[in-house]
Amino acid sequence: MSETKKDFLRAIVEEDLKAGKYEAVHTRFPPEPNGFPHIGHAKSIVLNFGIARDFKGQCNLRMDDTDPTKEDMKYVEALKDAVKWLGFEWGEKVYFTSDYFGKLYDYAVELIKMEKAYVDSLNEEEIREYRGTVTEPGRRSKYAQRSVEENLDLFERMKNGEFEEGAHVLRAKIDMGSPNMKMRDPLLYRIRHASHYRVGEGWHVYPMYDFAHCLSDYMEGITHSLCTLEFENNRDIYDWVIETLGLEPPRPYQYEFARLNMNYTVMSKRKLLELVEGGYVNGWDDPRLPTIAGYKRRGYTPESIITFCEQIGVAKANSTVDVAQLEFCIRDDLNTKVPRVMCVLDPLKVTIENYEGSELLDASYYPHDVPKEGSRKLPFSKEIYIDRNDFSEHPPKGYYRLTPEQPVRLKHAYIIACKEVVKDADGNIVEIKAEYYPDSKSGSDTSGIKVRSAIQWVDAASAKKAEVRVYDRLFKCEAPEGLDDLNPDSLKVIKDALIEPAVIEEKPDVRFQFEREGYFYADPVEYSDENPVFNKIVGLKDSWAKKEKPKSQPAKKQKQPKPVQKEGEVAPMSAEEQGRYDRFTHEYKLNPEVANTLARDEKLSHFFDEAVSVHESPVTIANIVANDVARVFKENGTESLTFGAKEVAELAKMLDEETISSKIAKQVFEEMTATGKSPDAIVEEKGLKQISDPAEIAPIIDDVIAKNPDNVAKYRDGNQKLFGFFVGQVLKATGGKANPKVVNELVREKLEA
Repeated sequence: MSETKKDFLRAIVEEDLKAGKYEAVHTRFPPEPNGFPHIGHAKSIVLNFGIARDFKGQCNLRMDDTDPTKEDMKYVEALKDAVKWLGFEWGEKVYFTSDYFGKLYDYAVELIKMEKAYVDSLNEEEIREYRGTVTEPGRRSKYAQRSVEENLDLFERMKNGEFEEGAHVLRAKIDMGSPNMKMRDPLLYRIRHASHYRVGEGWHVYPMYDFAHCLSDYMEGITHSLCTLEFENNRDIYDWVIETLGLEPPRPYQYEFARLNMNYTVMSKRKLLELVEGGYVNGWDDPRLPTIAGYKRRGYTPESIITFCEQIGVAKANSTVDVAQLEFCIRDDLNTKVPRVMCVLDPLKVTIENYEGSELLDASYYPHDVPKEGSRKLPFSKEIYIDRNDFSEHPPKGYYRLTPEQPVRLKHAYIIACKEVVKDADGNIVEIKAEYYPDSKSGSDTSGIKVRSAIQWVDAASAKKAEVRVYDRLFKCEAPEGLDDLNPDSLKVIKDALIEPAVIEEKPDVRFQFEREGYFYADPVEYSDENPVFNKIVGLKDSWAKKEKPKSQPAKKQKQPKPVQKEGEVAPMSAEEQGRYDRFTHEYKLNPEVANTLARDEKLSHFFDEAVSVHESPVTIANIVANDVARVFKENGTESLTFGAKEVAELAKMLDEETISSKIAKQVFEEMTATGKSPDAIVEEKGLKQISDPAEIAPIIDDVIAKNPDNVAKYRDGNQKLFGFFVGQVLKATGGKANPKVVNELVREKLEA
């Protein structure tokens, strides 16, 4: 392993091996099979399998299948396919947490006997209330006083299916006053009366992630359990379970790294499921989705995905990566690999009046600077098609293609000049009559005619008709939140594109560069020689950067985007910044990423402290300040602010009291920024208060159910995954104002009535 690849996790592994802590490295990739894996999973796959490879160890593929209401074998197969496609192997078997259900149950019984776990009969709302807040300790349930014998009896009866869901849970007995709220008697087991896709009806209690994860790692001999940063506070539970049970060493340890966030992209499984089940995309492998199946079908290569994951590196703080960097990686990978051919997406007929007969032209598939060989014969005759964009009757300045006064070269062929423009009765151009220069043939041009451009074309008699699917980004804004942010132009289907015959008849590859259009892939599902279908992988350059560039800024030659993250390299904090960071993480228990953002900016830190003095809700306020206020500071400076810390504190209070939802809070903040009005005034004026009254929500749910009888029938026949569809439709009907908790309860009640 080279020094340049040694991120902070590899440094830990190397040190552990040197110290003799482990004989060999053993990692794992433990996804939950409740959706198709996405680009964020690819980062984890490359990291876990990559570390095992680099240190000549082993990486297990383990399905974290502890929630029978969401999991399915099709997701297991999708995960296996993703790992294989990326080029990694998991050994002799795939591991499943469900294989350990019996042993996990025995461990839970052992904790009960040690008086370190108890059956709690508080309901979900009471458990939440008893947990306390970041500034107030929690209270232990009265049911924690149950005897060992009573707990053992109840837990066994839970397993046997004697109680309704929610009647009881098994909790660890740790510390209700812990500053880490995850340690306030966390749940270990809950009741689920659902058939498990692997073990059937045998179990009625299922372990929680925090309990099953560490013990599964231990049973498999995992040494380094690598998780994303949202599990940082869960590490204390991980250690507590292993240490309390007194498990013999060697034992695993958990380490956290920054997850992958990418602009113009959503990676929430819930949101991806909503897109798929709501019919907004064409399945989990839709080429617009960030799923690995989607990238695979679009035509991305495993090498480009791995290169991208290695470029963004492994960091300790979350940040957002520009999707342009991923697009650069696939362009860079394909540039020297794929043949270059000609395809006309919007055909315009050209008749070369002074050409007779036909011929076959020699044309290489690769430019001179690409170290690959291969060529084809291009049929040429007097009737050809060019792209409509390659002719302009009234050209703008700087237009170098064909015009009534300007000749142009046909790539690999001759120079032609326009002689006549033929139009239909409506004035639309339907044909160009042209002449060619016989001594201008590519490779032997003696015409002396100078042209500034070469355009693609196809021979009318031999060209093949193809369907071309031009994909663009699924969302139109950098930080999409929901369906309102979908890009209506994310897919354009061109039914009558024309492509040169060698692509179909000789099949030099499955990926191509269509000259001046971009990189394309023969769709692996729907392509046939009779009906060829090509998916656009990526353009030849970043068209979005061009769209968003100010007009006064000259276009620059595309360069590789600078990686947002470097491998483990973070600028050191000053003593003052470190002091703020320590205060934010220890006193306020802020997420390290948020604390890092605030601590490094004195003005943001002061703003945060001032807002917390108005309303003591540090976590909510910190998230607003670190994301929204920081953006306004960066864009507008602090001198022209239309709001202050007091208004941000008011906004946080409304969120805490559930007067508004988090989505509505974003709208309110933008209005505050634009107008300077208080949050209260904006919410009142625009009617943005969250709807929590069941009497108001129930009729909307009735209407959604009435409009979707087929999905209701499927749900009642056992397709529980459709629950999210109904919830999403209700939230959409209320403009996101309905309280999701109330909606969930009412939807379940009405569907199961």
